[in-house]
Amino acid sequence: MRGSGTSWAAAGAGLVAALALGYAEFALPRQQLISDYALVPGGALPVLVGMLGLAFGCVILAYGMAAREPARTAATRLLLLAAGAGLMLSAVFPTDPGGAAISTLPGEIHRWSSAVVFTSLPVAGWALARGRTPAPRWSWVRSLSVTSALTLAVYLAAHPASITSPLIGGSAYYGLLERALVLAEIVLLATMAVAAARTRIAAGSPAVRLSPDMSPSDEAPGGPRDRVAA
Repeated sequence: MRGSGTSWAAAGAGLVAALALGYAEFALPRQQLISDYALVPGGALPVLVGMLGLAFGCVILAYGMAAREPARTAATRLLLLAAGAGLMLSAVFPTDPGGAAISTLPGEIHRWSSAVVFTSLPVAGWALARGRTPAPRWSWVRSLSVTSALTLAVYLAAHPASITSPLIGGSAYYGLLERALVLAEIVLLATMAVAAARTRIAAGSPAVRLSPDMSPSDEAPGGPRDRVAA
């Protein structure tokens, strides 16, 4: 499966992840952080499905981009694969229980792999949309990338491990910020997938046709305009 089919599969994976994590949020006893649901009875499966669903979405989206824009999306694909790997590690290695300070190897792996995920996706979205035509789909990708990055910054400032947390009372609401960050990045991934699905460019294609909302910047390197310019 290549082309737009992979993008729609990635969008579907984001929806599955949202539903799985939403089930944990509303059907199980409330926990401080989303990762903590994996430690309560009945919570391991929805958290595992949510994380692995997002990982699949990242990997399959990167695979599809390689078919359409192999040169232009190289950085985006690398970041998506890093996020996918981080999600897999986060699913395999649980966080430490009870909101306690991280003191175990699995807890450390979970913390740093989550950091890779939260950082990689906003940068991947921005890299994908950078220099594109101002079509609505790319504007949404840019906006969600910035929203995710800003939410991540506030979350890190509010986290109890941060020196700024006592100054802003972060311990009271950093769990809510984490949920907002996860939701923003799920929506970002789905939006990237939809935008990529509408980019009709195939690697090695002898001709590139522009859709009405595409600009010459959406052409693949070496396209007809580049050959004329050469």
